[in-house]
Amino acid sequence: HVQLVESGGGSVQAGGSLRLSCAASGYTYSSSCMGWFRQAPGKEREGVATIDSGGSTSYADSVKGRFTISQGSSKNTVYLQMNSLKPEDTAMYYCAEGCGENDVFDFEDWGQGTQGTV
Repeated sequence: HVQLVESGGGSVQAGGSLRLSCAASGYTYSSSCMGWFRQAPGKEREGVATIDSGGSTSYADSVKGRFTISQGSSKNTVYLQMNSLKPEDTAMYYCAEGCGENDVFDFEDWGQGTQGTV
């Protein structure tokens, strides 16, 4: 069973930055793809970014150029660096794993989430 634990959320002013972390356990990262999605109250879930075992990344258009996903040296930690934050980035951010084949943001499993407020 995969366990994903997020941290690093908080409240910042517009234009500021947040760095989210995700610690994964219970599976072998080297054979998987991980990512982040977010959900704001009253809105649909939105895929944010993914990174695969080879380090290839993908981003939602709404965050390209502002957010960066990366992996730790142990490859069981994934980060999301969020810069130039806007009020519309306010959401609960979820770390996820198991990217979809047709839609990379169609994840198999996710954590409890961490709140980011701008």
